Amino acid sequence: PAAIAVGLGRAAKNGILFRDAKSLELFKNIKTVVFDKTGTLTKGNFEVTDFKSLQLPDEEFKQIIFSIEKYSNHPIAKSIAANWKINNPINWKKIEEIKGLGMKAEDTDDNTYLLGSYKAAAGFTDDTTHTAYLIHNNNLLGWFDMEDEIRMEAKDVINYLHSKNIQTILLSGDSLERTQKIASTLGIDKVYAEKTPEEKLRIIEQLNIDAPVAMVGDGVNDAPALAKATIGISMSDATQLAVQSAQVVLMNKGIQHLPLALGLGKHTFKTIKGNLFWAFIYNIVAIPIASVGLLQPGFAALAMGFSDVVLAINSIRLNYKKVV
Repeated sequence: PAAIAVGLGRAAKNGILFRDAKSLELFKNIKTVVFDKTGTLTKGNFEVTDFKSLQLPDEEFKQIIFSIEKYSNHPIAKSIAANWKINNPINWKKIEEIKGLGMKAEDTDDNTYLLGSYKAAAGFTDDTTHTAYLIHNNNLLGWFDMEDEIRMEAKDVINYLHSKNIQTILLSGDSLERTQKIASTLGIDKVYAEKTPEEKLRIIEQLNIDAPVAMVGDGVNDAPALAKATIGISMSDATQLAVQSAQVVLMNKGIQHLPLALGLGKHTFKTIKGNLFWAFIYNIVAIPIASVGLLQPGFAALAMGFSDVVLAINSIRLNYKKVV
């Protein structure tokens, strides 16, 4: 208990919140870390780099997209809502988010709009390079492109994991081209792209069979996978569902403290083993001596009390030990 209390306390001071002590101990077994892309390895602060309206005036095209995206919590949607904000949005009769695909809206004239990834536009174009496509009544109206910035600490975190022989995987609903580009830049071992939440869940289940897995994500689409992983890790600024599904929350808007969380988990377990050793060694040595009458009761009590002091000091060392 002393070692776990110190480990949890040091983690909290550095912006790592554990829901329970079990999660801290489980870190010692992690062999694979799976990352979501948007908002996890990248900042989630998108900038519109290009767009094309195939049938409508540009302003009307923007109006439709803004009116749809304002109802989504996805980082892309938030960025569109901030960049293309207008004063006369469309009032939809019905609008819903289709996980892993995009947003679907219906206006008062029963026209249907679908704004989503290439999966939504696969039947209308062979061009897979754009961020999102707008389809109106089964007609492609246009597309837009956005770029996201990789987190500064991402490369160092990936390098640290590799130095500890931990496999890294990028699991995303984004296109293979963009996902592979991020993975290549950071040196990630394996890529799964264009995956729905259900597919992400199945992949995590399969990986868990082979070895304990930590999943790092921040979106609604990541919640099932976060809950299924050996350890689910979320950002503090993630969606509420992702935070609730995770056992560990990184508070400082980034993954820079992920190595510390892993290190604390492993060193806490080492400290627990050290405490057990000192707790037993006193008894193993002292009981035979006491049984033959060579250990006075006063010295026995002193040795027992001193053993508690040793355990406390050994636990407190975890607060200052280099764990990364």
